[in-house]
Amino acid sequence: MEWYRFIIVGRVQGVFYRKFVSQDMMRKQYKGYIQNLSDGTVEVVAEVFDDDFDTFMNILNEGSPLSSVEEVKYEIFNEAEFTTDGFEIRY
Repeated sequence: MEWYRFIIVGRVQGVFYRKFVSQDMMRKQYKGYIQNLSDGTVEVVAEVFDDDFDTFMNILNEGSPLSSVEEVKYEIFNEAEFTTDGFEIRY
């Protein structure tokens, strides 16, 4: 299990992307958060198990019916210094 930081690029703000992704994340019981960034991208920080990485990426790429994901960048995020018992939308 690792903490990852994802940056989602594309038409992902103002199209319910955060809502759809967070609902899927909660159903799958992931831990972390999603938030809009000032440059028009979306950031996701989450705890992901190695054998579940593809499922996680599918959720990020699918998004909402109105979204259009162009790219998902990611890195291992060792600086995750927060506690959460679920998945949340940050504003």
